[in-house]
Amino acid sequence: MKRKILCGLLAAASLSLPAQAARPANFQVDGKLLETSAYVDEGTTYAPLRDLLEAMGDWNVWWDGAAARAVAEDASLSAEPDGNVLTINGKRYPCTVDVVDGRTYVPLRLTAEALGGSVQWDPWLDGVAVTSPGAEHNAMDYYWLSRIIHAESGGETLEGQIAVGNVVLNRVASEDFPDSIPEVIFDDENGVQFEPVSNGSVINEPTEQSCEAARRALSGENPVGKALYFFAPALSQGAWINTSRTYQQTIGCHRFYQ
Repeated sequence: MKRKILCGLLAAASLSLPAQAARPANFQVDGKLLETSAYVDEGTTYAPLRDLLEAMGDWNVWWDGAAARAVAEDASLSAEPDGNVLTINGKRYPCTVDVVDGRTYVPLRLTAEALGGSVQWDPWLDGVAVTSPGAEHNAMDYYWLSRIIHAESGGETLEGQIAVGNVVLNRVASEDFPDSIPEVIFDDENGVQFEPVSNGSVINEPTEQSCEAARRALSGENPVGKALYFFAPALSQGAWINTSRTYQQTIGCHRFYQ
């Protein structure tokens, strides 16, 4: 059940971003890019507590003015800027807790992992990917697979979009390609592999159908077997693929090859 978010006005004085070494960073949770940014300071990524907790499970979050701390989920989590301590389920974590422009910032990895999630630095996002506890798929994999599916096949049927996702996953499984979804997508060892990486459209927000296609592909749905290549004849001659790879099938506008 979605919990109602209680927005309390922070009573602590706002600070500007911590000096010089700090820089903004993106972060996404379970494939959703948050509008508010995190920041990196001396190797630690800090995120706005309320935004992080809402994205990880719609937590009830408020500001306890009497105790000068941010509190969440019936006080099972609290962040105290004055004492620089984060408390989660009764365990205290000494750490930097900042208030920046009226928002309480906490160490992102520490907080997410203490709540049972996992965190990865994503160099292609220039930020952090957070996978919530109980999430169906890894956040970084889902984020980039849904985007390449949308960029390469946004006008295709659901089956056609799943098929494009299968090609990426088949490459991850192949010894001839890199070992992760984002590495396959951004692979440029023998030239850029996917046109949306060259033209920048790979970063565009995917449709719900493209997200569904990514979820189904990650869950094992596969209409194209071991296909490793595809192209759209209406947009490309596909000369190398036609002469070097084995044709398998056509789905919508795309021809698939092993």
